[in-house]
Amino acid sequence: MSATPTRDETWTPRQQQVLTAALDLLVESGDGLTMTAVARRASCSKESLYKWFGDRDGLLTATVQWQAAKVRQPRVDRRRLDAETLRASVQQFASDLLSTLSGRISVVLNRLAIAHAAVEKTGMGAIVLENGPLAVRRRLKPVLEAGRDARLLRFTDSEEAFRTFFGLVVRDLQIRMLLGEDLTLTPEQIEKDAATATERFFALYGAD
Repeated sequence: MSATPTRDETWTPRQQQVLTAALDLLVESGDGLTMTAVARRASCSKESLYKWFGDRDGLLTATVQWQAAKVRQPRVDRRRLDAETLRASVQQFASDLLSTLSGRISVVLNRLAIAHAAVEKTGMGAIVLENGPLAVRRRLKPVLEAGRDARLLRFTDSEEAFRTFFGLVVRDLQIRMLLGEDLTLTPEQIEKDAATATERFFALYGAD
């Protein structure tokens, strides 16, 4: 199974610089993200921003996609998939997921999305939901289904399998950080937690 190109593979290096600048501004000012501010921070013209991303919502969508792209889609060959490759791919995904969700940028984005969804100020809640959590889900489910088709995993509902996986990986980390607890995961802790979550997932769904 060949993975479809992620958005970080289609954005140019210059556009990636702009999106990084937009993420920095979101962390610093939250609702203060404007085309003018991003253009100033990234040292580019507003005309370029409108050409590349359309309006502010388009820029915000691309920014969330850029952040979510840190959770890489596993690249596996459905025709030659074996247990070792599948397990390594799932563990890498778990590591990416933990690393991204525990970062300050994701915490800020999720807090803003929750606040906006509650009062319906803008479409930010929907933008973050569609291009963050749901996009991440769409990257892993085909891999789990490939594992099932190769008789390496056993489940009837890939959505339920993904939710179990997500719960094993994230546990209560995200809600604790959203509520303000100061948690810092070291790279070593992330790798250990990802390995533990993967082991538990395969204990539940592994065909063996």
